[in-house]
Amino acid sequence: MSEAPTIAHPRGVFRLEGAQEPEQAFLAALERGRLHHAWLLVGPEGVGKATFAYRAARRLLGARPDPGYGLLGSAPEDPVSRQVAARAHPDLLVLEREEEGRARKSIPVDEARALPAFFAKSPGQAAFRVAIIDAADDLNVNAANAVLKTLEEPPERGVLFLISHAPGALLPTLRSRCRRLAFKAPLAETSAPWLAAQTGLPAEAVLNLLKLARGGPGRALRLAAAGALEVDETARALVAGLPSVDEAAAVSLADRFRGPEGQARFALLMDRLAAALHQRTMAAVEGGRGALDPWAEAWETLSALPGEVEALNLDRGDAFFTALRGLKALGPL
Repeated sequence: MSEAPTIAHPRGVFRLEGAQEPEQAFLAALERGRLHHAWLLVGPEGVGKATFAYRAARRLLGARPDPGYGLLGSAPEDPVSRQVAARAHPDLLVLEREEEGRARKSIPVDEARALPAFFAKSPGQAAFRVAIIDAADDLNVNAANAVLKTLEEPPERGVLFLISHAPGALLPTLRSRCRRLAFKAPLAETSAPWLAAQTGLPAEAVLNLLKLARGGPGRALRLAAAGALEVDETARALVAGLPSVDEAAAVSLADRFRGPEGQARFALLMDRLAAALHQRTMAAVEGGRGALDPWAEAWETLSALPGEVEALNLDRGDAFFTALRGLKALGPL
Protein backbone atom coordinates (compact mmCIF):
# COMPACT_ATOMS: atom_id res chain seq x y z
CA MET A 1 0.00 0.00 0.00
CA SER A 2 1.67 3.20 -1.15
CA GLU A 3 -0.63 5.70 0.54
CA ALA A 4 -2.24 5.79 3.96
CA PRO A 5 -6.01 5.18 3.86
CA THR A 6 -8.30 8.20 3.94
CA ILE A 7 -10.21 8.44 7.22
CA ALA A 8 -13.51 10.33 7.03
CA HIS A 9 -14.86 12.15 10.05
CA PRO A 10 -18.10 10.54 11.34
CA ARG A 11 -20.06 13.69 10.46
CA GLY A 12 -19.43 12.93 6.79
CA VAL A 13 -20.18 9.19 6.93
CA PHE A 14 -23.63 8.10 5.78
CA ARG A 15 -23.45 4.31 5.99
CA LEU A 16 -23.24 2.27 9.18
CA GLU A 17 -23.23 -1.51 9.31
CA GLY A 18 -24.06 -3.63 12.34
CA ALA A 19 -26.01 -1.04 14.36
CA GLN A 20 -29.55 -2.16 13.61
CA GLU A 21 -30.48 -2.79 17.26
CA PRO A 22 -29.47 0.64 18.59
CA GLU A 23 -31.04 2.35 15.59
CA GLN A 24 -34.30 0.46 16.07
CA ALA A 25 -34.37 1.39 19.77
CA PHE A 26 -33.75 5.05 19.02
CA LEU A 27 -36.35 5.22 16.26
CA ALA A 28 -38.94 3.45 18.42
CA ALA A 29 -38.48 6.06 21.15
CA LEU A 30 -38.69 8.89 18.62
CA GLU A 31 -41.82 7.55 16.94
CA ARG A 32 -43.58 6.96 20.29
CA GLY A 33 -42.80 10.48 21.44
CA ARG A 34 -40.75 9.04 24.32
CA LEU A 35 -37.37 10.38 23.26
CA HIS A 36 -34.93 10.54 26.17
CA HIS A 37 -33.03 13.80 26.55
CA ALA A 38 -29.62 12.09 26.92
CA TRP A 39 -28.19 8.98 25.26
CA LEU A 40 -25.00 7.24 26.35
CA LEU A 41 -23.48 5.37 23.41
CA VAL A 42 -21.12 2.70 24.72
CA GLY A 43 -18.89 0.06 23.16
CA PRO A 44 -15.35 -0.54 21.91
CA GLU A 45 -13.59 2.24 20.06
CA GLY A 46 -14.17 2.27 16.32
CA VAL A 47 -17.49 0.40 16.12
CA GLY A 48 -19.61 3.31 14.86
CA LYS A 49 -20.83 5.14 17.97
CA ALA A 50 -19.95 8.59 16.65
CA THR A 51 -21.31 7.72 13.21
CA PHE A 52 -24.60 6.74 14.87
CA ALA A 53 -24.68 10.02 16.82
CA TYR A 54 -24.41 12.05 13.61
CA ARG A 55 -27.01 9.85 11.88
CA ALA A 56 -29.41 10.42 14.77
CA ALA A 57 -28.59 14.13 14.82
CA ARG A 58 -29.37 14.50 11.11
CA ARG A 59 -32.73 12.77 11.66
CA LEU A 60 -33.61 15.04 14.59
CA LEU A 61 -32.51 18.13 12.68
CA GLY A 62 -34.85 17.29 9.82
CA ALA A 63 -32.68 15.78 7.08
CA ARG A 64 -34.67 13.84 4.51
CA PRO A 65 -34.63 10.10 5.37
CA ASP A 66 -33.03 7.80 2.81
CA PRO A 67 -33.65 4.07 3.47
CA GLY A 68 -30.83 3.25 1.07
CA TYR A 69 -28.46 4.25 3.87
CA GLY A 70 -30.16 2.17 6.57
CA LEU A 71 -32.77 2.72 9.26
CA LEU A 72 -31.41 6.11 10.33
CA GLY A 73 -30.04 6.97 6.91
CA SER A 74 -30.37 10.48 5.53
CA ALA A 75 -29.87 11.80 2.02
CA PRO A 76 -26.29 13.15 1.73
CA GLU A 77 -27.42 15.90 -0.66
CA ASP A 78 -30.09 17.20 1.73
CA PRO A 79 -29.35 20.77 2.94
CA VAL A 80 -29.36 19.63 6.58
CA SER A 81 -26.87 16.87 5.80
CA ARG A 82 -24.64 19.38 4.06
CA GLN A 83 -24.83 21.79 7.00
CA VAL A 84 -23.91 19.04 9.48
CA ALA A 85 -21.00 17.90 7.32
CA ALA A 86 -19.76 21.49 7.10
CA ARG A 87 -20.16 22.05 10.86
CA ALA A 88 -22.52 24.89 10.04
CA HIS A 89 -25.89 23.84 11.49
CA PRO A 90 -27.05 26.34 14.15
CA ASP A 91 -28.94 23.69 16.12
CA LEU A 92 -25.98 21.30 16.48
CA LEU A 93 -23.17 21.65 19.02
CA VAL A 94 -20.22 19.24 19.06
CA LEU A 95 -17.66 18.93 21.86
CA GLU A 96 -14.58 16.90 20.96
CA ARG A 97 -10.96 16.66 22.03
CA GLU A 98 -9.58 17.26 18.55
CA GLU A 99 -9.56 20.90 17.50
CA GLU A 100 -8.46 21.95 14.01
CA GLY A 101 -6.48 18.72 13.61
CA ARG A 102 -4.81 19.09 17.01
CA ALA A 103 -5.50 16.54 19.74
CA ARG A 104 -5.91 18.26 23.08
CA LYS A 105 -5.44 16.52 26.43
CA SER A 106 -9.14 16.79 27.27
CA ILE A 107 -12.36 18.62 26.50
CA PRO A 108 -12.04 21.82 28.55
CA VAL A 109 -14.60 22.93 31.08
CA ASP A 110 -15.31 26.21 29.25
CA GLU A 111 -16.69 24.29 26.28
CA ALA A 112 -18.80 22.03 28.49
CA ARG A 113 -20.24 25.13 30.16
CA ALA A 114 -21.56 26.21 26.78
CA LEU A 115 -24.18 23.44 26.89
CA PRO A 116 -26.76 25.19 29.13
CA ALA A 117 -26.69 28.36 27.02
CA PHE A 118 -26.98 26.28 23.84
CA PHE A 119 -29.97 24.32 25.11
CA ALA A 120 -31.61 27.40 26.64
CA LYS A 121 -32.29 28.72 23.14
CA SER A 122 -35.18 27.49 21.05
CA PRO A 123 -34.31 25.52 17.91
CA GLY A 124 -33.64 27.90 15.04
CA GLN A 125 -34.22 25.66 12.02
CA ALA A 126 -35.23 22.26 13.37
CA ALA A 127 -37.58 20.62 15.82
CA PHE A 128 -34.71 19.88 18.21
CA ARG A 129 -31.37 21.21 19.36
CA VAL A 130 -28.71 18.47 19.45
CA ALA A 131 -25.32 18.21 21.14
CA ILE A 132 -22.70 15.48 20.68
CA ILE A 133 -19.83 14.84 23.09
CA ASP A 134 -17.13 12.74 21.43
CA ALA A 135 -16.03 11.34 23.73
CA ALA A 136 -17.34 11.75 27.26
CA ASP A 137 -14.18 9.89 28.36
CA ASP A 138 -12.25 13.03 27.36
CA LEU A 139 -14.09 15.35 29.74
CA ASN A 140 -11.93 16.50 32.63
CA VAL A 141 -13.49 16.45 36.10
CA ASN A 142 -14.79 20.01 35.96
CA ALA A 143 -16.14 19.54 32.44
CA ALA A 144 -17.93 16.33 33.47
CA ASN A 145 -19.59 18.19 36.35
CA ALA A 146 -20.67 20.95 33.97
CA VAL A 147 -22.29 18.34 31.71
CA LEU A 148 -23.98 16.81 34.74
CA LYS A 149 -25.65 20.13 35.52
CA THR A 150 -27.17 20.10 32.05
CA LEU A 151 -28.45 16.55 32.57
CA GLU A 152 -30.00 17.48 35.92
CA GLU A 153 -32.17 20.07 34.15
CA PRO A 154 -33.27 18.30 30.95
CA PRO A 155 -33.69 20.82 28.14
CA GLU A 156 -36.96 21.09 26.25
CA ARG A 157 -36.58 19.95 22.64
CA GLY A 158 -32.95 19.18 23.36
CA VAL A 159 -31.09 15.88 22.92
CA LEU A 160 -27.55 15.10 24.06
CA PHE A 161 -25.44 12.19 22.78
CA LEU A 162 -22.47 11.13 24.89
CA ILE A 163 -20.01 8.71 23.33
CA SER A 164 -17.97 6.51 25.66
CA HIS A 165 -15.41 3.77 25.06
CA ALA A 166 -15.05 3.14 28.83
CA PRO A 167 -18.33 4.04 30.57
CA GLY A 168 -17.20 2.53 33.86
CA ALA A 169 -14.84 5.47 34.32
CA LEU A 170 -17.60 8.07 33.97
CA LEU A 171 -19.33 9.69 36.93
CA PRO A 172 -22.06 7.30 38.15
CA THR A 173 -24.48 10.23 38.42
CA LEU A 174 -23.79 11.08 34.79
CA ARG A 175 -24.39 7.50 33.62
CA SER A 176 -27.61 7.22 35.60
CA ARG A 177 -29.19 10.19 33.83
CA CYS A 178 -28.70 8.77 30.34
CA ARG A 179 -30.40 6.07 28.35
CA ARG A 180 -27.75 3.55 27.34
CA LEU A 181 -27.29 2.16 23.84
CA ALA A 182 -24.68 -0.59 23.46
CA PHE A 183 -22.64 -1.10 20.29
CA LYS A 184 -20.75 -4.31 19.58
CA ALA A 185 -17.76 -4.99 17.37
CA PRO A 186 -18.91 -6.74 14.17
CA LEU A 187 -17.67 -10.20 13.29
CA ALA A 188 -14.34 -10.23 11.48
CA GLU A 189 -15.87 -11.80 8.38
CA THR A 190 -18.22 -8.79 8.19
CA SER A 191 -15.66 -6.03 8.69
CA ALA A 192 -12.61 -7.60 6.99
CA PRO A 193 -13.80 -7.06 3.38
CA TRP A 194 -14.55 -3.40 4.11
CA LEU A 195 -11.18 -2.87 5.78
CA ALA A 196 -9.37 -4.63 2.93
CA ALA A 197 -11.09 -2.34 0.42
CA GLN A 198 -10.14 0.74 2.43
CA THR A 199 -6.50 -0.19 2.96
CA GLY A 200 -5.54 -2.44 0.07
CA LEU A 201 -3.87 -4.79 2.56
CA PRO A 202 -3.83 -8.60 2.22
CA ALA A 203 -6.21 -10.73 4.28
CA GLU A 204 -3.67 -11.69 6.97
CA ALA A 205 -2.70 -8.06 7.60
CA VAL A 206 -6.36 -7.04 7.76
CA LEU A 207 -7.14 -9.70 10.37
CA ASN A 208 -4.10 -8.63 12.39
CA LEU A 209 -5.31 -5.04 12.33
CA LEU A 210 -8.77 -6.06 13.52
CA LYS A 211 -7.15 -8.02 16.32
CA LEU A 212 -5.08 -4.99 17.37
CA ALA A 213 -8.25 -2.87 17.24
CA ARG A 214 -10.22 -5.38 19.36
CA GLY A 215 -12.65 -5.81 16.49
CA GLY A 216 -13.44 -2.15 15.85
CA PRO A 217 -13.22 -1.55 12.08
CA GLY A 218 -12.98 2.23 12.46
CA ARG A 219 -10.14 1.92 14.95
CA ALA A 220 -8.47 -0.66 12.70
CA LEU A 221 -8.53 1.84 9.84
CA ARG A 222 -6.93 4.50 12.03
CA LEU A 223 -4.29 2.01 13.16
CA ALA A 224 -3.53 1.16 9.54
CA ALA A 225 -3.02 4.85 8.77
CA ALA A 226 -0.70 5.13 11.79
CA GLY A 227 1.47 2.20 10.64
CA ALA A 228 0.41 0.03 13.57
CA LEU A 229 1.45 -3.26 11.99
CA GLU A 230 5.03 -2.02 11.61
CA VAL A 231 5.01 -0.64 15.15
CA ASP A 232 3.70 -3.95 16.48
CA GLU A 233 6.45 -5.85 14.70
CA THR A 234 9.06 -3.45 16.11
CA ALA A 235 7.69 -3.84 19.65
CA ARG A 236 7.68 -7.63 19.41
CA ALA A 237 11.27 -7.66 18.18
CA LEU A 238 12.37 -5.33 20.96
CA VAL A 239 10.77 -7.46 23.69
CA ALA A 240 12.07 -10.70 22.12
CA GLY A 241 15.62 -9.33 22.20
CA LEU A 242 15.64 -8.37 25.89
CA PRO A 243 17.79 -7.73 27.82
CA SER A 244 19.69 -6.51 24.75
CA VAL A 245 18.39 -3.37 23.00
CA ASP A 246 19.48 -1.89 19.70
CA GLU A 247 20.35 1.62 20.88
CA ALA A 248 20.50 3.10 17.37
CA ALA A 249 17.02 1.75 16.63
CA ALA A 250 15.79 3.14 19.96
CA VAL A 251 17.09 6.61 19.10
CA SER A 252 15.35 6.39 15.72
CA LEU A 253 12.07 5.49 17.43
CA ALA A 254 12.39 8.36 19.91
CA ASP A 255 12.88 10.84 17.07
CA ARG A 256 9.38 10.00 15.87
CA PHE A 257 7.81 11.22 19.13
CA ARG A 258 8.36 14.85 18.20
CA GLY A 259 5.87 17.13 16.51
CA PRO A 260 2.07 17.20 16.55
CA GLU A 261 1.75 13.47 15.77
CA GLY A 262 4.31 12.42 18.37
CA GLN A 263 1.75 11.80 21.09
CA ALA A 264 -0.17 9.26 19.03
CA ARG A 265 3.04 7.51 17.92
CA PHE A 266 4.32 7.32 21.49
CA ALA A 267 1.01 5.96 22.80
CA LEU A 268 0.85 3.38 20.00
CA LEU A 269 4.39 2.10 20.66
CA MET A 270 3.78 1.87 24.41
CA ASP A 271 0.55 -0.02 23.76
CA ARG A 272 2.28 -2.54 21.49
CA LEU A 273 5.26 -2.89 23.85
CA ALA A 274 2.87 -3.61 26.72
CA ALA A 275 1.01 -6.16 24.57
CA ALA A 276 4.25 -7.91 23.54
CA LEU A 277 5.43 -7.95 27.16
CA HIS A 278 2.09 -9.37 28.30
CA GLN A 279 2.20 -12.10 25.65
CA ARG A 280 5.71 -13.13 26.65
CA THR A 281 4.77 -13.13 30.34
CA MET A 282 1.70 -15.29 29.72
CA ALA A 283 3.82 -17.75 27.76
CA ALA A 284 6.16 -17.96 30.76
CA VAL A 285 3.21 -18.54 33.10
CA GLU A 286 1.98 -21.41 30.94
CA GLY A 287 5.50 -22.83 30.91
CA GLY A 288 5.76 -22.57 34.70
CA ARG A 289 9.04 -20.67 34.62
CA GLY A 290 10.68 -17.42 35.67
CA ALA A 291 10.23 -14.74 38.29
CA LEU A 292 7.22 -12.96 36.84
CA ASP A 293 6.49 -10.11 39.27
CA PRO A 294 8.98 -7.66 37.68
CA TRP A 295 7.56 -8.41 34.23
CA ALA A 296 3.99 -7.82 35.41
CA GLU A 297 5.06 -4.53 37.00
CA ALA A 298 6.77 -3.50 33.76
CA TRP A 299 3.56 -4.22 31.84
CA GLU A 300 1.58 -1.99 34.23
CA THR A 301 4.16 0.77 33.87
CA LEU A 302 4.08 0.70 30.08
CA SER A 303 0.27 0.65 30.02
CA ALA A 304 0.03 3.74 32.22
CA LEU A 305 2.96 5.65 30.73
CA PRO A 306 1.23 7.57 27.88
CA GLY A 307 -1.38 9.01 30.24
CA GLU A 308 1.24 10.00 32.80
CA VAL A 309 3.48 11.61 30.19
CA GLU A 310 0.67 13.77 28.84
CA ALA A 311 -0.77 14.62 32.26
CA LEU A 312 2.62 15.78 33.58
CA ASN A 313 3.84 17.19 30.24
CA LEU A 314 6.95 14.99 30.34
CA ASP A 315 9.38 14.58 27.47
CA ARG A 316 8.29 11.49 25.51
CA GLY A 317 11.81 10.57 24.46
CA ASP A 318 13.08 10.68 28.04
CA ALA A 319 10.13 8.61 29.19
CA PHE A 320 10.80 6.05 26.47
CA PHE A 321 14.47 5.62 27.39
CA THR A 322 13.55 5.36 31.09
CA ALA A 323 11.11 2.59 30.17
CA LEU A 324 13.79 0.85 28.11
CA ARG A 325 16.20 0.90 31.05
CA GLY A 326 13.50 -0.76 33.14
CA LEU A 327 12.96 -3.43 30.49
CA LYS A 328 16.66 -4.15 30.23
CA ALA A 329 16.83 -4.63 34.00
CA LEU A 330 14.11 -7.31 34.05
CA GLY A 331 15.12 -10.69 35.35
CA PRO A 332 15.19 -13.71 33.03
CA LEU A 333 12.03 -15.64 32.20
